[in-house]
Amino acid sequence: MSGLIRLRGFIQAMTRLADADTSERAWLTEGADLLRGLVAQDDWLPDSMAEAGPTYRQYLLHCDPAERFCVVSFVWGPGQRTPIHNHTVWGLVGMLRGEEVSTEMVPDPAGGPMRPGRVDRLRPGEVVPVSADTYDIHIVENAFSDRASISIHCYGGNIGAIPRSVFDPATGAARPFISGYHNSAVPNLWDRSRELAA
Repeated sequence: MSGLIRLRGFIQAMTRLADADTSERAWLTEGADLLRGLVAQDDWLPDSMAEAGPTYRQYLLHCDPAERFCVVSFVWGPGQRTPIHNHTVWGLVGMLRGEEVSTEMVPDPAGGPMRPGRVDRLRPGEVVPVSADTYDIHIVENAFSDRASISIHCYGGNIGAIPRSVFDPATGAARPFISGYHNSAVPNLWDRSRELAA
């Protein structure tokens, strides 16, 4: 797929940010600009990384060899949603297809029900940050009940292997989890034979 050139360029630019020992603030601004450029075009995501399932799908597209960042395709079937969860690292969410709704969930210090906070409705081409320092606990859902939506996420680590938590909405009690990924192979970004033959 020739559109993979876009993903490869994005990963190269993100690697340059990582090599510059970028601060979280820079990741959330410069990285967001890069992600905005990637999700502005919808011609690069392999079909195998866009398949919906009985629950939402998390497909690894790339993980930096030093696990400084990763790129993940999230595929939301109609009406699918996450549990309330955190990230513990910075993140960027860019909307590629459809729409999703992210609702911040605020714990009650007294152990009562969690309450909703900030709500973001993402449309294609839009990007929002998440950060352990500002906006880390949320629930995400497909905005549509009749079709899939796809968002592209970048995180400050290998998100599928980071110990995180899901939360009981009634009490805010945390339970540990590690999300993993739904794919066993990543896109081959580095075979340039077709480009070079042309």
